[in-house]
Amino acid sequence: MTYKTRLIVITVVILGVLTVLHHKPWRHAGSIAEAELAVGYLPVTCHLTCPVTDFATKTTTTSTRFVSQRFTDFPTVVESLKARKIDATFILAPLAMVLREQGVPIHIVYLGHRDGSTVIVPKSSTARSLRDLKGKTFARPSRFSNQYLVITKLMEDEGMQPEDLNFVDLPPPEMPSALAAGAIDAYFIGEPFAAKAELDGTGRVLYYAKDIWPHFVSCVLVVRDELIDQHPEIVRDLVRGIAESGEWIERNRLEAARISAPYFRQDQKLLEFVLTQPPDRVSYRELTPTDEDLHAIMHYAIKAGILRREIDLGNIVDRRFIPDHIAPANITAAH
Repeated sequence: MTYKTRLIVITVVILGVLTVLHHKPWRHAGSIAEAELAVGYLPVTCHLTCPVTDFATKTTTTSTRFVSQRFTDFPTVVESLKARKIDATFILAPLAMVLREQGVPIHIVYLGHRDGSTVIVPKSSTARSLRDLKGKTFARPSRFSNQYLVITKLMEDEGMQPEDLNFVDLPPPEMPSALAAGAIDAYFIGEPFAAKAELDGTGRVLYYAKDIWPHFVSCVLVVRDELIDQHPEIVRDLVRGIAESGEWIERNRLEAARISAPYFRQDQKLLEFVLTQPPDRVSYRELTPTDEDLHAIMHYAIKAGILRREIDLGNIVDRRFIPDHIAPANITAAH
């Protein structure tokens, strides 16, 4: 064999090896035993089951390795979902409805939590009801948030109009400092950004979401239709993992705070406070999305001008992957 021939052979072999490494056939061949899926979340306790599921699949045997992908805002989540940079994520329930109405191929397959949002006013405030905040500046995460829907319901209950409050949109991490600085008079947000003002001594609770809208749902787990059609077994494994993580959190709240603090990049003591003061501040059980849940969300989304009209819930919810029996995830303190 000539030198030139040997060079050609070596080149072909190297190119072949690089091709194999690029396509990683071992991750897809045969079963999905080594499949991996990135799942989007924000560092809020409404999404706590996502990092816990990530942690669980690092330390236990599962069909799929779920990697939690941290985002800091929902617009970036939406763009990533539309561009199919992610195929699964937690997202605001009314925003999921808006995306589906816009033709984005997604389905709601599970919930992330129940309750878990809080209305905060300055510690020195004399307000005892929403009516006492008439004419004040009230911060919300966005007009597409379920927090805004809950306030819409509360305004309806108390005979108020949207113009009675000066709504401003603020990123959740900025709300506690804005309240402390006097830039806003109240805010409504998912935890732990409400509890932070409590622990800092600058704010107090005016309402828990559960007191206004029992079993309130802020965020849902959505999956792109392509993943459902091509890999339903991965979707089933994801929903099971989220469900079992939720049950584990309910039984191990302090340990859940320890596990999630590095994912959230937040103080463990803050998360411990949210998960225990009071214990029903946020719940991770009964996460099957019911028609009653979604009809209520849709009703107030239309009233708030987020949705133009009712949508067919059969086109946005897929409950096939929810397990009949939910056991706690296999996580121990030693992990």
